[in-house]
Amino acid sequence: MKVNTDGVLLGAWADVTQAKNILDIGTGTGAIALMTAQRNQHAEIDAIDIDETAYLQAKDNFANSPWSDRLHAYHSSLQDFSTDKKYDLIISNPPYFINDYKADDHQKNIARHSISLSYQDLIEGIHTLLSDKGKACLVLPVFNVTSLGLIANQANLYLTRCADVVAVEGKAPYLALIQLTREGKTFSKETIIIQDKAGHFRSEYKSLTADFYLKF
Repeated sequence: MKVNTDGVLLGAWADVTQAKNILDIGTGTGAIALMTAQRNQHAEIDAIDIDETAYLQAKDNFANSPWSDRLHAYHSSLQDFSTDKKYDLIISNPPYFINDYKADDHQKNIARHSISLSYQDLIEGIHTLLSDKGKACLVLPVFNVTSLGLIANQANLYLTRCADVVAVEGKAPYLALIQLTREGKTFSKETIIIQDKAGHFRSEYKSLTADFYLKF
């Protein structure tokens, strides 16, 4: 199962401790959902994906995991997903190119562009499905954080935690891990640097993600 850095960072960084019900939006192969199941031994985890191939792969990965009884895959878009549940944690690595050049590969377009899930639709879905005290954790390019934050504020969702991600020490951040809640009383900011200038993984990154990589 292929796992990208964005997903590993999000799955390791999100606060899963108090969550009883978790929703993974755009699960892909199911990697982030599997990480939350590993970190929280009691939560029920639903995972949705609009792409049938991704859904089938996630379903198979869930069935072959130690947490198969708590992981549930659904072939659905967020807009069409129907449930009576409210989720304590909603997690997503959403499409991240907005109004950008689109490749010829339709599956890549669905996964990487906002053609099937705009930020407006994402925030509306989170607003509907999030419990009163719940948290939504997302990974975004840094240049999209402000626009998503404005959309979130209109839905009474507020940025309460953020981590800028730097690929190599001394470079500018390229990703941001963000947490949204219904109450915006507190805010914390941190920086995660993946590699030092010599190309070695930094100790804080290794500590954060150690449970999900076989070796560095």
